[in-house]
Amino acid sequence: MNAPPKDGRVRVVIEKVEPCVDGGRFAAKRSLGETLCVQADVFADGHDAVACALLHRHESADTWQCVPMTPLGNDRWQAVVPLTRLGRCLYTVEAWIDALETWRLDLLKRQAAGQDLGVELLRGAQLVQAAAARAAGAEAQQLEEWALTLADESLGLEPRLAAAQRAPLHALARRWPDREQLRRWEPTLPLEVERERARFSSWYEMFPRSTGPAAGAQGTLADCLARLPYVARMGFDVLYLPPIHPIGSAARRGPNNRPAAGPGDPGSPWAIGNAAGGHKAIDPQLGTLEDLRRLVARAAELGIEIALDIALQCSPDHPYVRAHPEWFLKRADGSIQHAENPPKQYPDIYPLHFDSPHWQELWLELASIVEFWLEQGVRIFRVDNPHTKPFALWEWLIARVRRRCPEAIFLAEAFTRPKIMYRLAKLGFTQSYTYFTWRNTRAELEAYFRELRAAPVREFFRPNLWPNTPDILGEYLQFGGRAAFVARLVLAATLGASYGIYGPAFELMEHVAREGGSEEYHDSEKYQLRHWELERPDSLRELIALINRIRRENPALQSDAGLQFHRTDSDALIAFSKCAPEAAAGSGG
Repeated sequence: MNAPPKDGRVRVVIEKVEPCVDGGRFAAKRSLGETLCVQADVFADGHDAVACALLHRHESADTWQCVPMTPLGNDRWQAVVPLTRLGRCLYTVEAWIDALETWRLDLLKRQAAGQDLGVELLRGAQLVQAAAARAAGAEAQQLEEWALTLADESLGLEPRLAAAQRAPLHALARRWPDREQLRRWEPTLPLEVERERARFSSWYEMFPRSTGPAAGAQGTLADCLARLPYVARMGFDVLYLPPIHPIGSAARRGPNNRPAAGPGDPGSPWAIGNAAGGHKAIDPQLGTLEDLRRLVARAAELGIEIALDIALQCSPDHPYVRAHPEWFLKRADGSIQHAENPPKQYPDIYPLHFDSPHWQELWLELASIVEFWLEQGVRIFRVDNPHTKPFALWEWLIARVRRRCPEAIFLAEAFTRPKIMYRLAKLGFTQSYTYFTWRNTRAELEAYFRELRAAPVREFFRPNLWPNTPDILGEYLQFGGRAAFVARLVLAATLGASYGIYGPAFELMEHVAREGGSEEYHDSEKYQLRHWELERPDSLRELIALINRIRRENPALQSDAGLQFHRTDSDALIAFSKCAPEAAAGSGG
């Protein structure tokens, strides 16, 4: 026959601890200034009272901090703690039968029924003395004095009954439960605490090479520096630069993605690497590392952070191709496999071969790329197509970077299936692009944002809403005119705490597609220099500045919590409201 369980005296039950992402496999996410609200179902057989506490600590600390949980009704309990330190935290729930609270409640019932209470007071004294024996220092002394009072028949009944109901002493005794009858939720749950910009940010994307002073002039990082006041006046706090590395010449693409480039065509910045260097170099036409450091410093003075693109792919001219051919897939004829998504071909790009026997050396080199740009003062990275690289790589790389720099932020550019996007968020990506670009009707928007705000998605997935990108010019913007640009701007900036635009194409309402049915821009900046007339009278820059100011002044717009949709009389109208974070306590930011 089976032997009785070892913990048969542990009668309390803990269920449905939240937040809990995939049973604790992944961390929930919060930011500094927010709170962690933990709820759990806690109960036991019979009529005994139960008590429970939230235990939490920073990953680097040895000691748990204990916060009593309060009942919400129907055996649901809650505790809320402020988050004051960046990095990985841990939390769990402990629960036990609260013998003293059970005794206190029974004593009140016996007193109301007029029963003899002498023996019950002596029993209470025994329970308190047992707690005193588990306690230490001054708290043990307080409990011992309480036990003496309860047992002292010379005091008379009324003082002893009053002492029996002293809430502070009951709270003190709960700090010293009988640990042999205590249950702890396993596994311990992780929480990633990031800085505020992880939760609330306004992004502006800009090609440095198109910031030149005149049409046809190559822009530089120095020109970007001169453009900073323009970006600051619009109220953006993140300036994202597409790849700034040397661009390969082999199989270089021409304007509008033509297969062949002319002598003066600059090529795609995502075809990274030539004789001047690779992922740790800056295109000499843009400037130097010192130029970048000056840009980062000046942007910070204006309240802007520079975000760089991490695109883990190479042009055929990249130094990796010569120094580490083992990091690339060889075709049957011995040539290196270029990127493709049949029937599309990208001969100007070589993908890395992550199934290589030399994958460990490759991973270390890729991590060193991010670490190199950290050394230049960059803390925000937009990652190109992370869903085409191993999940395990990202979990390892992001954790490695965050141990060194907890301020690091990673935006996943993964326009792919929902479960893959969610997995990347669980693995550590701070924010993610979304399907917002393709959600245009009221029904589509309401359904999508309800999905993003439902548990458990809200605990780990932070959306970053973009009406346009260099790759995506949606049909609505192509044909909707100025009103479409205004509508998508307002929706992006108010539905989400983080949003971005690709400019100056957005504020100047660039809307011509390369061809019918395409989402590619005609004369796309990805393949050629552009000169933008920033002061055009029809520009949306003043409206954008107003929207960003409203976002900064209203806490409700600085969180993804508290979003509610409301009924309207027409499907052509959408109505929603957002409440400040404290009014939406308990939901992830």
